[in-house]
Amino acid sequence: MRHHDKTMRHMAHRSAETIDGRLIILLRDISHTMRSLYEGKGSQKRILILLRETGTITQRELTARLGIQSGSASEVIAKLENMGLIARTLSETDRRTADITLTEEGLRQAAEAMAQRQRRHEEMFSVLSGAEKAQLLSLLEKISADWETRYQGSRERHPHHHEKGHGCNRDCVNCPHPCGRGRGE
Repeated sequence: MRHHDKTMRHMAHRSAETIDGRLIILLRDISHTMRSLYEGKGSQKRILILLRETGTITQRELTARLGIQSGSASEVIAKLENMGLIARTLSETDRRTADITLTEEGLRQAAEAMAQRQRRHEEMFSVLSGAEKAQLLSLLEKISADWETRYQGSRERHPHHHEKGHGCNRDCVNCPHPCGRGRGE
């Protein structure tokens, strides 16, 4: 009986909400689910994937692209190096930083992480047909474009720039933010 009462209260609450309110709640809930499924901005898998995409990158650039503190990056990079997944060498252009590259095993694990990510993305939208996916994408792009214009004055940065100090130059395709939004990730 307890579950039934809770369900009935939930249904009454939902029917009292406006459709706009329900959309916001659903988008929020979807956002939380996506965040829990994502590798995390400083995760080992995320770093391997990023290195696979960029090739050699300095530790400083990697830290900036991930949007994390240098101490956190150093800790994860040291673990990856100890596992034999990356190699660090002093940068020839800036001796204060190191160039980071994937080892053969790192490349293999990065490819597997990419494949896992792709499977997860496909699974997340498997309930939709191809036409429904295209329609959803079109509607979300329309909302996103409107919100970028509508709420631009109230924020100095993109809504996906959660970390302090990540100003936005509106060049989404080349944006270093770990969400990868403008890079089609």
